Amino acid sequence: MQKYQKLFEPVKIGSIKIKNRFAMAPMGPLGLADSEGGFNQRGVEYYTARARGGVGLVITGVTFVDNVIEEHDVCHVPCSTHNPVHFIRTAREMTERIHAYDGKVFLQLSGGFGRVTIPTNLGDHPPVAPSPIPHRWLDKACRELAVDEIRQIVHKFGEGAYNAKRAGFDGVQIHAVHEGYLIDQFAIAFFNQRTDEYGGSLENRLRFAKEIVEEIKKTCGADFPVTMRYSPKSFIKDWRDGALPGEEFEEKGRDIPEGIEVAKLLAAFGYDALDIDVGSYDSWWWSHPPMYQAKGLYIPYAKIIKDVVDVPIICAGRMDNPDLALGAVEDGACDMVSLGRPLLADESYVNKLRSGKIANIRPCLSCQEGCIGRIQEFSSLNCAVNPRACRERETELMPALKSKKVLIIGGGVTGCEAARVLALRGHTPVIYESTGRLGGNLIPGGVPDFKEDDHALIAWYETTLKELNVEVHLNTKATAELIRKNQIDGLIIATGSKPKMFNLGDNSKVYSAAQVLLKNVDAGNKVVIVGGGLVGCELALWLADQGKKVTIVEVQNKLLAINGPLCHANSEMLKRLVPFKGVEVLTSAKIIKTTDKGVLLEVNNQTEERPCDSVILAVGYSSENSLYNELKYEFSDIHVIGDARKVSNIMYAIWDAFEVASRM
Repeated sequence: MQKYQKLFEPVKIGSIKIKNRFAMAPMGPLGLADSEGGFNQRGVEYYTARARGGVGLVITGVTFVDNVIEEHDVCHVPCSTHNPVHFIRTAREMTERIHAYDGKVFLQLSGGFGRVTIPTNLGDHPPVAPSPIPHRWLDKACRELAVDEIRQIVHKFGEGAYNAKRAGFDGVQIHAVHEGYLIDQFAIAFFNQRTDEYGGSLENRLRFAKEIVEEIKKTCGADFPVTMRYSPKSFIKDWRDGALPGEEFEEKGRDIPEGIEVAKLLAAFGYDALDIDVGSYDSWWWSHPPMYQAKGLYIPYAKIIKDVVDVPIICAGRMDNPDLALGAVEDGACDMVSLGRPLLADESYVNKLRSGKIANIRPCLSCQEGCIGRIQEFSSLNCAVNPRACRERETELMPALKSKKVLIIGGGVTGCEAARVLALRGHTPVIYESTGRLGGNLIPGGVPDFKEDDHALIAWYETTLKELNVEVHLNTKATAELIRKNQIDGLIIATGSKPKMFNLGDNSKVYSAAQVLLKNVDAGNKVVIVGGGLVGCELALWLADQGKKVTIVEVQNKLLAINGPLCHANSEMLKRLVPFKGVEVLTSAKIIKTTDKGVLLEVNNQTEERPCDSVILAVGYSSENSLYNELKYEFSDIHVIGDARKVSNIMYAIWDAFEVASRM
């Protein structure tokens, strides 16, 4: 741990001393509130678990102070002003438990979403904004806030912070002059077209933010810490149009020179720390970075701000690599490292790092399937690789009353997760894997450099299963006869799926995506990929980065039309990256057959021959469940899980396994 000792030095924000330099980044607490705006038991357990895992500062996800001017479903998330007595009662349990682990906790208070309000939350109410500007998602204009409404929201911030202080919170974070939320819309000239005291000059556009911190300090005392979530750069090309990494463009939002001036003013207003990221909802793959973004992507921007203000800087943004985090602190880019999704994946990240058990840290994949994706689609915060996230109490593993020997057929992540859970409960799992290593489809899937954490997850399972003394048979194809010969109490079929292939005439240059990713074949320099889903698009990026000329042929009228990433930040970035990397895309097109020169295609009802060296099929997978069908009437405790049950994604592969293994 000596190498990372600096990350465990105490740091102060205002009057509050924090035991180490790790903060839990704020993430939307969807599903963590009760009907009266308090924290439900899920929320209490979720935040307490991260404090127990060693985090110095817990920052809750967004909680609203106003439910009148910008109406929200009560209670979509916790709200300290809706029913103050109830909020204080429920939150107090949480803050007291966090303090027991010598942790500190800030409540994140929101002024509202404005033009970026999720459509399902609007109902019949018009969205609000500083000016009558276009909504981010809907083809409608926003309603301009009146001055008295702004002042009501400011007053609500004081009330909300006062209730937070009574509930035991050590400070608050303001949400935010970042990502294009309501207060940020006031701060950015592109959105703010007002001519009164809240528009025009930079100082006027920041008046909203200034009055908020003044109101809170007046209500709660000058020594009550107030921090600000802040984006010094927006990456906005135009309405609903964001820039990609490396793209040349004219910034329509906040650019770095103004970002520096804003930071200086925020510090002068009395904000005790700035929590730095970049981006906006118009470029939200910056604010919610998928795996296609670099790790530590906010560090350069944090350093720019750190050099011009004298308040602590918190930096998030794929900071899970401890060497990268240490470098950011040692180089003076930030004072604290903020972990969001990594703490969903492993609530004990900090304690494991402190004790030198880095190989035991379950990695975040930045897939955003369980977190942002589920927030968008189902209003529920979870994690793809950690089924217990936000469900800590109800998914607590119970020791088995009677130890069972359970055969697991298949060593992909589904089989590995099942074995892990069974072993933790006291059962004896035995894995049979037909290939030479664990990992299944994650082995080829993790080949592109932006998917490196897929391989990290395999390594984590290998380490975990070894420590749990799980018996693993590699290069062993499990047959029905082999299974029948074993004296077992349970059987799990996790045989996964196989790539779909079809006949194109001469198949000598027709390959699966897995064959190409694993370099079992040479795809050549001119490649046609059949299928514009997730696998096809990611494969295209990987090949394009190698300098190959790539064409995607997709029968649907757009990329990622079927089974794309649940999180729109992932899918929108990926759809923009494909042409940005020089990949040709043919939609509403299909392949007819291979030819001597390449392939014959049908595009817009016209046939054309396209020269290529190879055709790569990325048209989906088929469940491999023949062994289950052969044995399902022979065993009472038999389960088919993961892709063998239904082809899906890594989240459901892991969740299936956890559910079944935790109840056997």
